[in-house]
Amino acid sequence: MLTLGPDDILLGRHADSWQIALDSAAEALVDAGFVEAGYRDGLHAREAQSSTFLGNTIAIPHGTPESRQHVKQTGVRVLQFPQGIEWHDGQQVHVLVTIAAQNDEHLDILRQLTHVLDREGVAEQLAGATSADDVARLLSKPTLEPRLDAETLCVNFPARDPQELALAAAARLRQCGCVDNSFITGVAAAQPTWLGKGLWLTSSDQGVNQPALGVATPAEQSLESAGHPIHALFCLAAHGDAHRPLLEQLMAVIENGESQSLVGKTSAQLLASLAGETANTHTHRVRVLNTHGLHARPAKQLVQVARAQHMPINVRLEEGSATPVSAASLTKVIGLGARRGQWLVLSAEGEQASEALEAVAAAVEDGLGEKVSPFDGGREDNAIVDTQAAPSVAPLASDTPHVGVAASPGLAIAPVFVIRPLTFDYPQHADDPEHELVRLREALKVAGTQLQTLVHNAPGAEVADILSMHEEILDDPELYQAAAEGIRDGLSAQAAWWEAIETAAHAQEMLADRLLAQRAADLRDVGRRVLGVLCDVSLPEPPDHPYILVMDDIGPSDVARLDTSRVRGLLTVRGGATAHSAILARALGIPAVVGAGQAVMTLNNGSMMILDGERGRVTPQPSEERLLRAEKQLQEHQQREADAWETRFEIAQTRDGHRVEVAANLGNTAHAADAVERGAEGVGLLRTEFLFMAHASAPDLATQIGEYRQAIDALEGRPLVARTLDVGGDKPLPYWPVPHEDNPFLGLRGIRLALTQPDVLETQLRALLMASTNQPLRIMLPMVKDIAEFRAVKAIYDRLLTEIAPSQRATDVQLGVMIEIPSSALLAPSLAAEVDFFSVGTNDLTQYTLAIDRGHPELSASADGLHPAVLRLIQMTVAAAHTQGKWVGVCGELASDAVAIPVLVGLGVDELSVSARQIPLVKARLREFDFADAQVSAQLALSQATSDEVRDALEAR
Repeated sequence: MLTLGPDDILLGRHADSWQIALDSAAEALVDAGFVEAGYRDGLHAREAQSSTFLGNTIAIPHGTPESRQHVKQTGVRVLQFPQGIEWHDGQQVHVLVTIAAQNDEHLDILRQLTHVLDREGVAEQLAGATSADDVARLLSKPTLEPRLDAETLCVNFPARDPQELALAAAARLRQCGCVDNSFITGVAAAQPTWLGKGLWLTSSDQGVNQPALGVATPAEQSLESAGHPIHALFCLAAHGDAHRPLLEQLMAVIENGESQSLVGKTSAQLLASLAGETANTHTHRVRVLNTHGLHARPAKQLVQVARAQHMPINVRLEEGSATPVSAASLTKVIGLGARRGQWLVLSAEGEQASEALEAVAAAVEDGLGEKVSPFDGGREDNAIVDTQAAPSVAPLASDTPHVGVAASPGLAIAPVFVIRPLTFDYPQHADDPEHELVRLREALKVAGTQLQTLVHNAPGAEVADILSMHEEILDDPELYQAAAEGIRDGLSAQAAWWEAIETAAHAQEMLADRLLAQRAADLRDVGRRVLGVLCDVSLPEPPDHPYILVMDDIGPSDVARLDTSRVRGLLTVRGGATAHSAILARALGIPAVVGAGQAVMTLNNGSMMILDGERGRVTPQPSEERLLRAEKQLQEHQQREADAWETRFEIAQTRDGHRVEVAANLGNTAHAADAVERGAEGVGLLRTEFLFMAHASAPDLATQIGEYRQAIDALEGRPLVARTLDVGGDKPLPYWPVPHEDNPFLGLRGIRLALTQPDVLETQLRALLMASTNQPLRIMLPMVKDIAEFRAVKAIYDRLLTEIAPSQRATDVQLGVMIEIPSSALLAPSLAAEVDFFSVGTNDLTQYTLAIDRGHPELSASADGLHPAVLRLIQMTVAAAHTQGKWVGVCGELASDAVAIPVLVGLGVDELSVSARQIPLVKARLREFDFADAQVSAQLALSQATSDEVRDALEAR
C-alpha cells in the first residue's frame, strides 16, 4: 500500500511550464536524499519516450532504467500545483507523484493509484487541498477489493452434504488469507441456506480479513440434501458493504438458471461461468508477453484497441479473478495487475465478436507498443520442469579462490562431480483423471518405500531424522489433495504434483524466518523423488574415485545416498549455514561450502578443486604450487585429527596449564553418550526445543524428566548446561502459534515468548531440576536483553527451589543467561551481579551486532564472529563476570574456529562448547599455545578494524 506522510507532500507549488515542474520534482527527490542530481535527466528522458500522465490531473514522473544508477533509495514525493500545469501531451496536471525507483517499484505504486482515476471530483479536491493530510487521504489506497478467483474455488470436492462443502469452501478462504479460524467456526455453527436451482449459501462476518466468495462444487453429480439437489455452495465472507459486488455476481449466477452445468467443471470452466460467460459469449485466450506486464503504456494501447472495436469487450485473468472488467477502462485494465506469462481471457457478445477479439488479441501478442519476446516459461502440451535452470554466467577463474558460505569445516582436495538439475519431460494435461490419480498414488508408494530404505541405511541419526520428516511430507494430506485437485482440473499427475510442491515450497520461502524458508529445499527434494518415479528419471552414477560433489542444492536424500568413503567435500549453488545440506554435512564431518552461486555449475567434471570449509572458499583448477601447499596442509590436518583423537580424554588446558573446559553442543539428549566418548567434559548447550518440536502438544512433566535424565545419566557427573525453550516467530511450534511478524528475529522469541506462558516455562524448569537429582545442573535463559527478564524467571526458579524438596531436585544448580543481544553485553555489569554465569551465543550476537542475517546466502560470509565489534562485546562480558566471580562460556560456532580459540581464551573465556565431532580438535588446539600468547592474540585482534584484518593479523603472527 502507498503510504504518505506530511513530509512526503509539498503543497502550493507553481511552475510556468511542465519542464520547470519536472525540475522541481527532481529537486524534491534530491533534497529527500532519494536520488543524486543526475536523476533529473532520467525524468526528462522518460517524458521524451511517452507521457507519464495517469489521469484525473495526476502525472507520475519517474526515471528511465538507465537513470536508476542515480537512485540511492526508493521513495516518493508528491508536489501539488493548485493553478495547474499544461503537460506536454495537452493534459492538465495538478499533482505530480514523483518516483525514485531502484527496480520496478513504480509499477506497484501506479497500480495503487488507479483507484483515484475513476473517482468523480477528485481532480478538483486535489487542486484545492490545503493540507498534506487531505492529499494523502485522496491518494491512499482504499479497502481491499472483494475477492473471487481461482484460489477461492474448491471444485469436485468429495462431500456428502452441504455442510461439508461449506467447511471445504471456508477452509479454502482461510488458506487464501481472507479469513481466520473464527470464520470457519462461524460457518460450522450455521446450516447452509437453500437458494433454489441446486445452489446453497453460507456466510459469516467473523474473522474476515478481506471480503471474498468461496465456491465449492461436489464430486458427485446427483448429490442431494433434504430433497434439494446440490450443484454448488457459495461461502460468503461478509465485511460491511464491501462484499456487495460479490452478492451481485451471485445473483447473476442464480438468474442464469444453469446450476446443473457447474457440477464437474474444472476451476477454469467454473471461473468462466462465474464471470458470466455463457454459450452466447465469444472468448479468446491470449498471453501477456510484456516484460513488466500490463503497466501504463501497454494498458493504454490495449484500451485504445478495445475502444476501436465498436462493441463492449471484457477482459479477466484466466487463473485469477472471476470478475471481468471492461477492456475500455484504463484503470480497470491496470488494476488487473497482469504479469508476463499470465493468460488473459477476452470476451464479447454479438455479431463480429470473434473478429473484434482477434484484433485485441493480436495487439496483445504484438506487445502493445513494446518490444516483446516469446514466453518460454512453459508449454501447453509438453512442459519441461527444470527447477533451477542455470542462467548464462561467467565460469570460475582457474587458480583463484571463490567465496561462498562456510558450512562445514575441513579441507578437501579432489576432482569435482557436478550433478546438474534434473530435467523432467512430461505432458501438462491428461484426459483420464482417474488414471492419473492411480499413477500418483503408486508413485507416492514407491517414493515412500525408497525413503524407508534410505532411513534404514542412513549414515547418522541426523540424516535419518530428516529423511523421516520427508516421509511425513509424502503423507501430507493437503499436499496430496492439492495435486488431486489439479488432476481433476485436467492436469497430468506430474504437472499437478509439481504445481502442489512448488506452491508449498514458495509459501515456505516467503516466510520471514530464513531457517524455515530454507526448508523449501526439503519439499522440492521430496517432489523430485516422486516426479522421478512418474517420469522414470534417475540420478547419474557418481565416479568410483574420490570427488567433491557439486549440486544446485543438496537435499537429505542426496546425502543419504552419499558414499562417504568417496565424497571428500560438498559444494552448492544455494543454501545458507542453517540449511539442511549444511547441517547434514557437519553431522557427517564432510567439508562443505554452500551458497557459492550459479557459476559453480559451469565447472567441468573431473577438474581438480580445493575446498576450504573453514573459510568458505573454493579454488578450481589450482596451480601445482597451490595444490602442493593444500596437500601438505591436508596431511597435517589429518595427522592432527589422529593425534587429537588419541588424547581426547586429557584435561582441556593450554600448554602452560591454564584450564579451559571443553563441552559439547547437543540438539538431542540421545547424543550425550557420544559426546562423552569424544572427550566432552560436559554439555555446554542442550537445545531443549528438540523435545518440544517432537510432540504435537507441549510435553508434560514426566516426559521432560525422562528426556533430560537420559543426557544427565550419560554424563556421569559432568555438568549439563540446558537452555530453556528457544522458539518463537522464527522457530514456531504448531501448538504455540505466534502472530505473523515482519521480522521474527527481532520479535517474540526466546525468553520473551516463554514469559507469555509462564506455566510452560515453570514445567520445564521443574523437570530440569527434578531430572538432575545429585547431579550438576546449569540452566540458561535465551535472548535475555536486560535484568528485568532475568528477574521474572528467577522469581519462578526461586519458588520452585522452595517447593521441591532438596532430596528430589538438583542442589548443585546455577541459573545463567545467554549473551546473544548487544544490549545484554553492554549491560553485563548489572546482569553479572545477579546471574550465576554467562554463555555467549556468538552466532546470534554476531548477527545482531553486524546487522547481517547469518543465514543470508550472500551476506552470511561477512557475518564473522572475529569482527572486533563482537570481540569487544565478549571482552566486556568476561570482565563484568570475572569482577563478580562468575564464569563465561562460548557456545557459538566461533568456539570451534581454530583461529578464534586463542583469542577467546585470551579474552578470559572459561568454557568452549562445540559440536561433539570438534571436541578432540579443540582440546588439541588449546595445547598448542600458552595463556600469555593467547592474551597477546586477543589484544592484537581488538586493535584491528575489520574481521578480515583480524584474521590476517592473527595468521601473520
